[in-house]
Amino acid sequence: MRLRQTSYADVPTPSGLMRTHLFNPVIESKFPAVILYSEIYQMTGPIARTASFLAGHGYLIAVPEVFHEFAKPGEAFAYDKEGTDRGNQLKTTKRIASFDSDADSLIETLAGFEQCNGMIATMGICLGGHLAFRAAMNPMVRSAVCLYATDLHKHSLGKGMCDNTLDRVNEIQGELLMIWGRQDPHIPNEGRRLIYESLTKTEVLFTWHEFNGEHAFMRDEGHRYDPALVSLIYPLILDLLNRTLKT
Repeated sequence: MRLRQTSYADVPTPSGLMRTHLFNPVIESKFPAVILYSEIYQMTGPIARTASFLAGHGYLIAVPEVFHEFAKPGEAFAYDKEGTDRGNQLKTTKRIASFDSDADSLIETLAGFEQCNGMIATMGICLGGHLAFRAAMNPMVRSAVCLYATDLHKHSLGKGMCDNTLDRVNEIQGELLMIWGRQDPHIPNEGRRLIYESLTKTEVLFTWHEFNGEHAFMRDEGHRYDPALVSLIYPLILDLLNRTLKT
């Protein structure tokens, strides 16, 4: 499907307005919505291209600026040491409760959008994978795609670095798609095993895929990008979204 020119909405949250970038097909209709959580760098070129690709398959894609309390609206961080250091610092400065209230506010807002049919999923990459996982604790979320979700196994997201995400797995009512790189130093084998065991102890529906890839292998910039793996993974993502949002 052809896409509209991208737009944005400033979503009210308890901690202020959250700039959220929107991508949707050009035809006049109502679509399922997918909240796409970015890496620590916020709304970059690779994230915009991912959002456009998904929107072209018949979804309203919403990309929130998760560090909206600390950055100017529309601000993205560079894929360099300075940008990486800033993103890593902010993910342990922001309170977990604020990440959660942002998600709940955005879900409520999207459900009321004229372009949304009320069906909602989440998807995230790196930090965003963890946020997509947490947002799936909202009962309105029908599925979540988590791409090499960081900090899950270390319980180290948010201020104080003591998140309770794995302790709340049984609150997830939708289906999860968990995707990992086996050569990712940020989530080693023992960390992946801990997450897998936490999921298998519950009745949560999930599928689990590990690929021979490094961290950020989905990002179409930089030396770790692996388009061969990406071509295998997008059909898995679209299958989940189609099954949970369109049938």
